[in-house]
Amino acid sequence: MHSIVRLVVLLGALVVGSPLSHAAEDDVAIAILYDTSGSMLQPVKDSTGKSAPKYQIANRALESIVARLEKFATGSGKKLQVGLFTFSGKTGKAVVPIGPFEPKKLRDWISGFSKPDSGTPLGNATAVAGRALIATKAEARHVLVITDGENTIGEPPEKAIATVSDEAIKAGHSLYFHFVAFDVNAAVFAGIKKEGATLLSAADEKQLNEQLKFLLEEKILLEKQ
Repeated sequence: MHSIVRLVVLLGALVVGSPLSHAAEDDVAIAILYDTSGSMLQPVKDSTGKSAPKYQIANRALESIVARLEKFATGSGKKLQVGLFTFSGKTGKAVVPIGPFEPKKLRDWISGFSKPDSGTPLGNATAVAGRALIATKAEARHVLVITDGENTIGEPPEKAIATVSDEAIKAGHSLYFHFVAFDVNAAVFAGIKKEGATLLSAADEKQLNEQLKFLLEEKILLEKQ
């Protein structure tokens, strides 16, 4: 039963915060977890077929996400709450805490990010992002994870998803996880699939953008389960 609730990612412990009193019950809350590990310096094919560091490609993908969210925010009756999380030490942190969607804050962080150098506390960071959503007043809650590597620090992501999903259920919420395995064999994340998370893979920039577009339009914003 829990796996159904956990259906559909790729995400701070210090910034969980309290419920947002100004949030509406029909808000869509999204916590984006962006892999900032050192492996994101490795090259992969960009949209032109040339090699570029993965973080540069992922930065552009994040910018595309922001643009799609802007379009949704202006064309729908729902409001967005969005936060951006990264890896930090043995856990995750909110570089843009969850709150009313502010494109400029997200773009400012993206434009300034150029030094991926952390380990990969994927499970711990996913839990941080999930708990921040549990503390947020909204109708729908989604964790979107972009990662290029296996968990190297702390609990595995499937365990984190199971634990945080149970916490969400106890709080009376549904919490959905969506992962994009970027330039890494998605099979290494088989455990999260068993927990009901959406798992997609992308080998290059074109596929990354396609998979993120699908997740946003079909799973997160329109919630076509």
